[in-house]
Amino acid sequence: MKVKFEVIFLEQAIEFLEKLDDKSRNKIYYNIDKAKLINDPKLFKKLKDEIWEFRTKYNGIQYRLLAFWDKTEKTEILVISTHGIIKKVSKVPKTEIEKAEKIRKEYFNN
Repeated sequence: MKVKFEVIFLEQAIEFLEKLDDKSRNKIYYNIDKAKLINDPKLFKKLKDEIWEFRTKYNGIQYRLLAFWDKTEKTEILVISTHGIIKKVSKVPKTEIEKAEKIRKEYFNN
């Protein structure tokens, strides 16, 4: 199978992942690697406009890494993971989507 996209983790996403226990972190990485190979909305889906989410449920906890596409490169499309959350309600909070949108704007302005 061919990898469909690359993932770059921005600082806030790395900080979120580093705070997790090894098993949870490994499950998230496993699901991201799986999402690179197959199109599965249970793993990676669009939230709003330009914001997407990597989804992982592990030990009853919903983990989300918010992301966006960077199509400015001529080579492979990159998905930039902005930050992570542990989801406690049915929908991703609007404030988290807005945070991801702000990080996306900052990314493209630099």
